[in-house]
Amino acid sequence: MQLFASRERQAQRTALTRATLLVALTVAQGLPIVGVAAVMESSSYRIQSDSINFGGAPASASSYRLRDTLGEVATGNSQSPSYRLHAGFQQMQEIYLAMTAPADVVMAPALGSVSGGTSNGTTSVVVTTDNPAGYLLTIAAERSPALVRVGGGGSIADYSPTTGAADPTITLQPKEAVFAYTIDGSDTAATFRYNGTSCGSGADAVATCWTGLATSSQTIAERPTANHPSGTQTTIHFRVQIAADAMTPAGVYHATTTLTLLPR
Repeated sequence: MQLFASRERQAQRTALTRATLLVALTVAQGLPIVGVAAVMESSSYRIQSDSINFGGAPASASSYRLRDTLGEVATGNSQSPSYRLHAGFQQMQEIYLAMTAPADVVMAPALGSVSGGTSNGTTSVVVTTDNPAGYLLTIAAERSPALVRVGGGGSIADYSPTTGAADPTITLQPKEAVFAYTIDGSDTAATFRYNGTSCGSGADAVATCWTGLATSSQTIAERPTANHPSGTQTTIHFRVQIAADAMTPAGVYHATTTLTLLPR
């Protein structure tokens, strides 16, 4: 995603435009399923399915990898106008993972050059998967600080929380300008959950638990189960907050972030 901000002599404006979303899908496209169950599981591992047969094992070469079994019955592919079936232990191990592209965001209101203020914007994605183990969604900034002035000569600092990984509200120092974000949705990661006092545990809360972007990936949403076919929406809230007399250089500010979607 790309974030742009501009400031004239008496006004500063930020905008998130032309969302460029880079998604890493490290899974195979497969048959969507609604109900799933694990054969065996513990607190650390899950065996989705097993097979009793008389042979077969993983094998590999420089150009190929092979997983096979010997002795299974009633295997093969079949389909109808509405369904596809991959019968057999090895064939069924495909998962579906998809994410919608975020819409462009315009942050508002415009900010005064001397008085400062707060500008907000949001965008959302919907993640859908039939993976029994769920998914992880992360975000990373292209550079640090994330929001920099086009042409150089200025930047807005990534917010640094004072109470842990995220603060319930943004604490702004005198003459400071910061760029922060938070997440909400039913799959919101623990960092952005609020227990009524602090962040890191509790329930999902809208526009609460703020932190700053980083060049390393930060988990923003996750779930341990499938959510096909409805999917789950995650909303990303961005905020630029500028204290009075911060004297942020006038110009257009730009940030690029990458969302990465992975199976668990």
